Amino acid sequence: MFYKKKSSLYVPDKEHMNRRRFLKFSGGTFASLVAASFLPVDAVLAASETPKFKDNPFKLGVASGDPLPDGVVLWTRLAPEPLAEDGLGGMPDHKVPVHWEIAEDENFRKVAKRGTSVAMPELAHSVHVEVSGLKPSRYYWYRFRAGTEISPVGRTKTAPGYGAKVPSLSFAFASCQAWYEGFYTAYKHMAQEDLDLVLHLGDYIYEYKIGPTGGVRNVPLPPVHNNQTVTLSQYRLRYSLFKTDPDLQAAHAKFPWVVTGDDHEVENNYADDISEYGVSREDFLAQRAAAYQAFYENLPLRSTSIPNGPDMLLYRKLSYGNLAQFNVLDTRQYRDDQIKTNTPTEETMDPNRTMLGKEQERWLLNNLGNSTATWNVLAQQIFMFQADHNSGPEMIIGNDTWDGYAGARKRLFSEIIERKVKNFVVLTGDAHRSVAAELKENFDDPNSATIGTEFLGTSITSGKDGADMDNLGREWLAANPHMKFHNAQRGYVRCNLTPDRWLTDFRVLPYVTRPDAPISTRASFVVENNRPGLQQA
Repeated sequence: MFYKKKSSLYVPDKEHMNRRRFLKFSGGTFASLVAASFLPVDAVLAASETPKFKDNPFKLGVASGDPLPDGVVLWTRLAPEPLAEDGLGGMPDHKVPVHWEIAEDENFRKVAKRGTSVAMPELAHSVHVEVSGLKPSRYYWYRFRAGTEISPVGRTKTAPGYGAKVPSLSFAFASCQAWYEGFYTAYKHMAQEDLDLVLHLGDYIYEYKIGPTGGVRNVPLPPVHNNQTVTLSQYRLRYSLFKTDPDLQAAHAKFPWVVTGDDHEVENNYADDISEYGVSREDFLAQRAAAYQAFYENLPLRSTSIPNGPDMLLYRKLSYGNLAQFNVLDTRQYRDDQIKTNTPTEETMDPNRTMLGKEQERWLLNNLGNSTATWNVLAQQIFMFQADHNSGPEMIIGNDTWDGYAGARKRLFSEIIERKVKNFVVLTGDAHRSVAAELKENFDDPNSATIGTEFLGTSITSGKDGADMDNLGREWLAANPHMKFHNAQRGYVRCNLTPDRWLTDFRVLPYVTRPDAPISTRASFVVENNRPGLQQA
């Protein structure tokens, strides 16, 4: 049986239509990729030779993502030489049939679905299979075959049925995994957890130069890695380097992932079509198109996220029965430029400035206002709570965070109050530190209403080992009474939800600059249903 599925075309709002002038960019056009995906699979097979590989083509592992009640995305990418300097993984310039199957048991005695997909050179021989017709809320095992080579086996889990009564949900979220600043030991521990889902909130790769020793990993690297990524081949190679890590592959193979990007998948602190380095908008959008294509190629995303030139639809909603609604955001692609100072100004409070863009903000508020889930979750990139960096009289803020867009935050909070959104929980990455904070109607008044909770998760490796407390953490806790916990070590965050309460565990490692660190729970917090605010467990 051959697997065929139409892609869903997203039409951006009018303010972004001028980007259609980018009809051509490295790796092919969106139209050519979609046209290729519509080719009959049997015709492709007839025109393809039996593939012969220089080595095992599944060296980048397998993954699954974006689970629905009846299906999931299965991913792999053929790369017998993952670190080939052209970014193509040692693959020939022709299409390759890839067979897949998904079963109800790990021995594949009860196969639920099987089919054949096409690994295209235009997409770096990545494979994205959108399986449907599965049963809700159950585990499945999957694998791929190309020629005579068989991939590792992955495990995934479908979401519960829409509106189903769900007694519990366990998931972890993570972000910021600079390969050269530490070992991915956190993922080794995460793969041993009992989880339904993993959320990755951005900075899956970093665009910076990597030196000849691979940073703290002490791995010899050729000079091609000692360049900042700006081209499609460079981004592809950077993903390959990061994804060769066995602990990252293990976590991908154990759970379905829901991923979104932050800045370093393209460039540090970029804002919409504005580069931090003064690159022209036209050149930066061409770079962004390459970055988005590589992002899609290397992660388990649905066809709705196939990039159209420099545009890519990443914001989306996932439901876990009546228990949780996850609104996955994109805080980079539609935002206004950052302010130029690190102190609040009239510009930060300007109600016309935006972090999400009008269309995404409207989509989010409609989701929150119409939700019937117990827990209403934002999975996003940069912290939403107010963070005064100075315990003295002058307020110092980070202009890349929601503090730099305080007018947009106030507008969002006002709508959340107006729409009576209950159990509002924000999950955040980016900052390389952990914080548990209460979201206030007015952060300058500690006695104002608490409208939600935010859990900021630390990095997997970025920032190297870190510390239990640092100078910024001391300033934050002194200046921001709505912050109830701070830690600056590496790790991830584990959450367990029931209809009655939300439990968050901050999982930390004592070091990442050498391998095999133990893991522990540094602190735990509870949020009770219909009682906004934090309680330390």
